[in-house]
Amino acid sequence: MTPELSRIATVVVLGSIMAILDTTIVAVALATLGRDFRVSVSTIQWVTTGYLLALAVVIPVTGWAIDRFGHKRIFMLSLTVFLIGSSLCGLAWSANSLIAFRVLQGLGGGMILPVGQSMLARAAGPQRMGRVMSVIGAPTVLGPILGPVLGGLIVSNFSWRWIFYINVPVGIVTLVLSSRYLKGNEEKVDRTFDLGGFALLSPGLAALVYSLSEVGITGKFTSAPVLVSFALGAALTGGFVVHALRARHPLLDLRLFRNRNFTIANISIFVLGATLYGSMFILPLYYQIARGESPWQAGLLMAPQGIGAALMMRKSGAITDRLGPRRIVPPGILIMAAATVPFCFVTATTDQFLLAGTLFIRGLGLGLCMMPIMAAAYFDLSHADVPSATTTLNIVRQIGGSLATALFAVILQRQILEQTHAHSNSDGALLSETAKLPPAIAQEVAKAFAHTFWWAVAVILVAFIPTLFLPSHGANQAQNAALDAEDAVPDAAALTVME
Repeated sequence: MTPELSRIATVVVLGSIMAILDTTIVAVALATLGRDFRVSVSTIQWVTTGYLLALAVVIPVTGWAIDRFGHKRIFMLSLTVFLIGSSLCGLAWSANSLIAFRVLQGLGGGMILPVGQSMLARAAGPQRMGRVMSVIGAPTVLGPILGPVLGGLIVSNFSWRWIFYINVPVGIVTLVLSSRYLKGNEEKVDRTFDLGGFALLSPGLAALVYSLSEVGITGKFTSAPVLVSFALGAALTGGFVVHALRARHPLLDLRLFRNRNFTIANISIFVLGATLYGSMFILPLYYQIARGESPWQAGLLMAPQGIGAALMMRKSGAITDRLGPRRIVPPGILIMAAATVPFCFVTATTDQFLLAGTLFIRGLGLGLCMMPIMAAAYFDLSHADVPSATTTLNIVRQIGGSLATALFAVILQRQILEQTHAHSNSDGALLSETAKLPPAIAQEVAKAFAHTFWWAVAVILVAFIPTLFLPSHGANQAQNAALDAEDAVPDAAALTVME
């Protein structure tokens, strides 16, 4: 990469890692927060749910905000809001105040990753898209893994407030670097904000995320809050689709799905997002519940997957630029599936070195998949389409991850109930258990996890199908095609295609 692109990538990674870490870092502190504030689990879980809902509300606005105000302004504004929210979370005096400040934090954090991703995509151009997407892939993949480790270490050794305060020095450094390295002279477009689309899509996505979060908490797809919120979310989102296909400048330009590569990449990223976040939900729980490990130990035991992904990402980006994603992603999917199969036979005493080696191989497969798929989405798009495309990709990945997490939570809880029904003290409460279980119960619980991992394998194999239709050409060929297309369309006309 050029020095300029390296500087932009540094800023984006620093900002993104904070926002992504905060989706998982708080999870290990919920029990402590509940005790300190003397509230129930159903109340304190809103510390996580509120953050996710805020992300769902603000992400659809990203494309319009970039076009209207520019990458640099929006990135720095998002960072500032995130830092203010983080500081206030650390100062929270009650559960309600913490939930409110987490929502504020999420409103800032929701834009950081898509704005950074869009910024890198525009700066890199198609010829370096694979390599630059591998850079942004580091926080995307490593963030959920490092979150529980860092959160567990902080809660075990310091006040829970440092979970939020730790963002402040990193955020200040990122703001200083943003002011110095990011350029704010890109062309902006003064477009009317799609208020009707926002009124449909943001609440619709928030309702969908809420319904899926409730599934993970209640363990039921048929509870009233789940059904009502899901129906409302589906209706609002469907209404937005109808609106977007008719509007001149919709909040999200669904006409981008006429592009074959963009459509295939979105289908792939939806299923791969489900694979990543669904597995990231059950793997730590296996270590904590079936094996009795502490949260930070469970996080460390998952580190081999992150190491494998990090080692492979850079190489996968270079290969994608040269040979195309179809040559590299399907083999990566098969490696992930093969490396997940051993978890389908786990017991409470399976050798940890075997599991660590398996996770390392799984990480190699993941490193071959995630960023080449995202790079493929941009292959045939113009600069004007990048903000809307980035917003869409992030929404699709988040919904895929939320859906799989909810599905795996229900499957796991039901399996635990079935496997432990003979033990009088065993029920769904085991999902929140971290102490060592009696050996007999631990073995039965491990069987429940083994069954759930078969579902994870199935989801990975489903992801294999759309990846067979990814582009088979390298990014340089895509760049030539994109340049020819841009030369054929006047600048003014091209601007009207933006989100």
